[in-house]
Amino acid sequence: MRTGLSAGELLAFEEDIAARFNDRQIRAPIHLYSGCEQPMIDVFERHVEPDDWVLCSWRSHYQCLLKGVPPHDVRQAILDGKSISLCFPVHRILSSAIVGGVLPIAVGIAMGIKSQRGTNKVVCFLGEMTSETGIAHECIKYSMQHELPLLFVVEDNEQSVCTPTRDVWNMPTLTYEARRPENVLYYRYRSQWPHAGSGSRISF
Repeated sequence: MRTGLSAGELLAFEEDIAARFNDRQIRAPIHLYSGCEQPMIDVFERHVEPDDWVLCSWRSHYQCLLKGVPPHDVRQAILDGKSISLCFPVHRILSSAIVGGVLPIAVGIAMGIKSQRGTNKVVCFLGEMTSETGIAHECIKYSMQHELPLLFVVEDNEQSVCTPTRDVWNMPTLTYEARRPENVLYYRYRSQWPHAGSGSRISF
């Protein structure tokens, strides 16, 4: 779908949120992106249609904007403390702060679409750490074997909170970095922001 948004516009939105957070206008966790604007725009333009469902984790403001949620509505939801659980069902976009929480929901929606012989699909975003968990492997395998209209997008920012993901698993190459099933897309990026917030952070 044509998003109508540029990488610069996404960054400007995020910088505004960071400034508001630092100014104590947002009294709840925020998780920022940066560095993945063009890859995400490409995903939406090549793989997401207006009737498709988009599911995400606790970092989902870019997806909301690209799916067509008005920037004012996304900004207000973040100001209201809902940054980690942005949900706009009327725009067919849902997110959850639970690690892996949206994956089985994505499978369920895709099963419903298939059983009703729908023509739309589900696009589910997940981080590279989540992609190494059991629930991810099961959902990806199940949806592929049952030919569900579901595409998983693994976003690799190289970090599991503040720990390098490859160190966590002692894997120089992650599963879906090396092997790409037909229902998985993968891209790697590096963010300028810490895992949460928008200021200095102590790393251990």
